[in-house]
Amino acid sequence: MKYLNVHLKAGKEESLKRFHPWIFSGAIHHIEGEPEEGEVVRVLTSKNEFIAVGHFQIGSIAVRVLSFADEPIDAAFWHRRLSVAYEMRRAIGVATRADNNTYRLVHGEGDNLPGLVIDVYGKTAVLQAHSVGMHVCRMQIAQALAEVMQGVIENIYYKSETTLPYKADLGQENGFIVGGSPDNVATEYGLKFHVDWLKGQKTGFFVDQRENRSLLERYAQGRSVLNMFCYTGGFSFYAMRGGAKLVHSVDSSAKAIDLTNRNVELNFPGDPRHTAYAEDAFKYLDRMGDQYDLIILDPPAFAKHKDALRNALQGYRKLNAKAFEKIKPGGILFTFSCSQVVTKDHFRTAVFTAAAMSGRRVRILHQLTQPADHPVNIYHPEGEYLKGLVLYVE
Repeated sequence: MKYLNVHLKAGKEESLKRFHPWIFSGAIHHIEGEPEEGEVVRVLTSKNEFIAVGHFQIGSIAVRVLSFADEPIDAAFWHRRLSVAYEMRRAIGVATRADNNTYRLVHGEGDNLPGLVIDVYGKTAVLQAHSVGMHVCRMQIAQALAEVMQGVIENIYYKSETTLPYKADLGQENGFIVGGSPDNVATEYGLKFHVDWLKGQKTGFFVDQRENRSLLERYAQGRSVLNMFCYTGGFSFYAMRGGAKLVHSVDSSAKAIDLTNRNVELNFPGDPRHTAYAEDAFKYLDRMGDQYDLIILDPPAFAKHKDALRNALQGYRKLNAKAFEKIKPGGILFTFSCSQVVTKDHFRTAVFTAAAMSGRRVRILHQLTQPADHPVNIYHPEGEYLKGLVLYVE
């Protein structure tokens, strides 16, 4: 297939020489023809030399690079990239453990497939497009995925209604594009949970907290645990397996609380240690006593873009200050930010300010990030989005 050429302004190829996978609209000198959004284009330097091939899109990021080789983006391309991604998950052990069938198979730029996310839940893969280009290629991707993971994956669910650019007006609907199964129970490190890929956030579960949940389990013995912004209750049932004496789960969404209760029941039927509350986080923190000595703060992204950064940092300070104020002496706080625009330094400063406001003595036990199946492309540091601290509060 012949692709249209995108010509860069002089000097604008420097980031591409360092293999950064984004080309901004301001770097483009001119385009031969009029590519449609989502179309594959070739990128040439100001000296007319080939440098990359990628998906064209409307917006500040004009091209998402798929390859720095002059190659066709065809069925063989998708098969190769997905094979490499699967082999990496096998190499790090998440795709080969008998007690775990939940992991991220493709993490966008981290797997050299910008705009694509694929999460695996048992025999179902949930495919999510964050760019029009990946949406256009969804059937080819699904076919390659079915071939690469034959015998492992039986169903592929496409879930991109809320992740595609709304201005593209694609009229996208979620649904199965391969197979179709009502079985939505998956296993993570021996614990079972329902995955709401139909209406849930992201692909239905926050796979990126797996290792951090596992760490929390080691600290839960005999503690009174508060899991704020619990969503589907992941941290809650790890705390229970870790021997917590009580676990309270809080989320503003009644649907999330229902799912949390169902997940706890899957693993610990009839266990009286757990109670869930559908309530605003700040209101709950205001009215709660000082009964907790292990608190998890894992809020949704407070900042989706740079304009919201200042308000987001105020939110993190306020939230953490409440936890420092209320946590028992000798308590442990797991606190997170999943906002990409909030850097590690931003987040740490917000938490440190909250600690100073509380006057408590606080020590860092762990600095946390996303797990290995959410890799960061070394040439795309923006891919490191999850930040976490485990703190000991005297």
